[in-house]
Amino acid sequence: MSPSNQLVNSFESRIKPLLEVIYPEADIEQLAAHLLQLLHPHCSDSGEENPDKWNEQQILLITYGDSIYRQGDQKPLVTLKQFLEHYLQDTITGVHILPVCPYSSDDGFAIIDYLQVNPELGSWEDIKSIAQPFDLMLDLVLNHVSSKSAWFEQFKQGLKPGCNYFIDVDPTTDLSQVVRPRSSPLLVKVDTVNGEKHVWATFSDDQIDVNFANPDLLVEYVKILLFYVVNIGANYIRLDAVGYLWKCIGSSCIHLPETHVLIRLMRELLQLVDPGVVIITETNVPNRENLSYFGNGNEAHIIYNFSLPPLLLNALLQGKSEHLKTWMMSMPPAPMGCAYLNFTASHDGIGLRPAEGLLSDDEYETLLECVTQFGGEISYRRQPDGTESPYEINIALFDAMKGTVKGEDKWQIQRFICSQTIMMSLEGIPAFYIHSLLGTGSDRALMQQTGRKRSINRHRWDIEELERELEQVNSPHAIVFRELSRLIQIRRLQQAFHPNATQYTLHPSNQALLVFWRQSMKRDQSIFSIHNLSDKPQTLPLLKLNLIATDKWYDLISGQNISDIHDTFKLQPYQSAWITNKFGKDS
Repeated sequence: MSPSNQLVNSFESRIKPLLEVIYPEADIEQLAAHLLQLLHPHCSDSGEENPDKWNEQQILLITYGDSIYRQGDQKPLVTLKQFLEHYLQDTITGVHILPVCPYSSDDGFAIIDYLQVNPELGSWEDIKSIAQPFDLMLDLVLNHVSSKSAWFEQFKQGLKPGCNYFIDVDPTTDLSQVVRPRSSPLLVKVDTVNGEKHVWATFSDDQIDVNFANPDLLVEYVKILLFYVVNIGANYIRLDAVGYLWKCIGSSCIHLPETHVLIRLMRELLQLVDPGVVIITETNVPNRENLSYFGNGNEAHIIYNFSLPPLLLNALLQGKSEHLKTWMMSMPPAPMGCAYLNFTASHDGIGLRPAEGLLSDDEYETLLECVTQFGGEISYRRQPDGTESPYEINIALFDAMKGTVKGEDKWQIQRFICSQTIMMSLEGIPAFYIHSLLGTGSDRALMQQTGRKRSINRHRWDIEELERELEQVNSPHAIVFRELSRLIQIRRLQQAFHPNATQYTLHPSNQALLVFWRQSMKRDQSIFSIHNLSDKPQTLPLLKLNLIATDKWYDLISGQNISDIHDTFKLQPYQSAWITNKFGKDS
């Protein structure tokens, strides 16, 4: 069957102009025809953007396929599904399963084969089983592949297609302007049948960058993309480390124009297949650079709020809202059809580059000192001048909340829950790293075992041990999990917490308080999100909120009625409140 006229017209008007920008010297007619042939069997009827991809219900969980396992023969993906269905069926709506493919390093991000599942985890059928009750996010690691991949073996043997998929650079070339996320050498020496080569490797000598300047490589990744969406049922595609995708010697090789056009191209292609699929870009960089991945509302559907984790951690360590509020006020509402992804912790550390220019030098140094005191580590990156600077904090977020700048104290659990409540109150879609939801501490033993600092926040739970902890009423894990689950379920009922609902930052004179206002798209619900960032009780005159006297006001979290809008609202250390005039979606 030939492609419909509508599909052909879409390629002519939407796809070919982008290909012409990226590949001005390629045979665009042939390339477009090849892509059209790939997409044709899977295209939707309309191919138009779906404006309703998310609402206040969306809550994502971030986890490795083996973050929870069962002793014996059961595959971890089976165990994960059992845990999700038993404990989180009514709490989360989606699951980001971190790389599931066979890999050689970096806990999955050095992929050997994109179309296979690591047999130690399970199978594609196990993943599709998880995708039935939950929205599924999969990683497309498209900046690099494993040095053990078939493509790179072909490169070393001088065989097609892999011999044309990598970037061979003369080692005398001046690459000093290249922005680095690591301290490892940028070029890796490789012995090939054609002699010694030096190939580009942004992240490690086992993660070899691929060459997107070759349009044949684009076709390969479109095939992978279609497999994840059409065959596996992924609703979200996370473009890992996408900022480094395009290389141009003499430039910074980050955020180049071709990279942005490639993201837009992938969005357009997926829109023709399934208008409900979401593209999310992973760019752990300063805030202004991160925002650029929305494009003009035509690139990423979702970007990570990378500045939130370090700023929120700093606010709770310092006990003041100053820098967090400044950042919140500077953040533009997400463009139409786009959203932020809010998170406080992930499988990686807490990135420091997104806090550049947002913290004072003294507070920055104090932040590093605090987390080191609480058992954390600091990872570094190499600057263009050869010096090294802090890149990320490696610590379980629960342990980062052990105390404040004054040292450890008794408020760890309350402080941690406050951090998560702030995160899920902000404009955007909340995403909980599984170890935050479970209140998992730093795994220094695993870090020492692997020799990698990031392992400190990648604990693996034996399901039986975890269930014993969750059944103990006074276990910190049970307290955190129980309370966060309760708060999430309350949040999901509030239209004022739609990812694109209005947000306005308020300015009480008390810097220990963080106060902001959310209003539903229909303007029929307001929520004043109030948080005590300190270890002392605080008060807030309710007149500061300008509550409407004719409405009834109520704290969704504590259940407290506001009987007098002229009264003073009292908050215990690290207490949060959601004061609203509407008790939920169905009220």
